[in-house]
Amino acid sequence: MGRDAHRRIAALALIGALVLSVAGCGGGGGSDDVAAGDCKSVDAPTPGARTAKQPTSTLDASKTWDVELKTNCGSFTIRLDVKNSPNTATSFASLARTGFFDNTIFHRIVPGFVVQGGDPTASGTGGPGYKVVDKPPASASYTHGVVAMAKTQTEAAGTSGSQFFVVTADDAGLPPDYAILGKVVEGIDVVDHIGTLGDPATEQPTETVEIEKATVTSS
Repeated sequence: MGRDAHRRIAALALIGALVLSVAGCGGGGGSDDVAAGDCKSVDAPTPGARTAKQPTSTLDASKTWDVELKTNCGSFTIRLDVKNSPNTATSFASLARTGFFDNTIFHRIVPGFVVQGGDPTASGTGGPGYKVVDKPPASASYTHGVVAMAKTQTEAAGTSGSQFFVVTADDAGLPPDYAILGKVVEGIDVVDHIGTLGDPATEQPTETVEIEKATVTSS
């Protein structure tokens, strides 16, 4: 199968529901950061539905907003694109502040394509109980380090809940359907390593990669 065909299949899977059974007995939170290319072994956190309140105002676009995701494989930082995706960025920051992402896993890892997380149920179908929309421009590109929001095939372009993906390919070749959250500005080596910890055939992780803590900062 050619690379383009693989990308098309992976893109369809991205906007569909991936059912993944995860067993575990609590998260491995509280670990120190580890070097990129190494992961601390942790038990998968127990999956479960979570809900959150939708924010009623947007982030101050005159500031720079970052979200650091600390994982058992190291930390990486996403710079939110508040100017072009105000609703998406605000929702993500609000969820991070309330601990929505803490002790959740990357439930989908496709080597050479994307890593996907943000679902506390670890099933590929969970979310915060609300949706926001920031339709991406026709020129949107999903290149290495870009972070965007996953959606179902039936939802309008730019719709998102809490599930997000980070592109590990040079260019994922996706259409401009996914709200762009921002870009990884620190720790891309950590993301790239996480991106190797998946089965290309099943798109399921071969190791547990847990988001232990999400932290929002502004400057």
